[in-house]
Amino acid sequence: MILTVFVKPSSKEKKITWLDEDTIKISVTEQPKNGKANKAVILALSKELNIPKSQIKIIRGVTSKIKHIKITKTP
Repeated sequence: MILTVFVKPSSKEKKITWLDEDTIKISVTEQPKNGKANKAVILALSKELNIPKSQIKIIRGVTSKIKHIKITKTP
């Protein structure tokens, strides 16, 4: 499964909003420096979907606010 994620870094509060079945908006409090915001996004998705962080990978948009994230599930 590939999700399109709109990220709002340096937000006042952490928030996840599903826009449709494969599009999500995530606000994180971390700044977009040294990958901190990306790590926060992966952690938030991990908690939201109840899957390990190792099954979540940013495949496009590592330095962008719009990301494509691949979710892999183990059989």
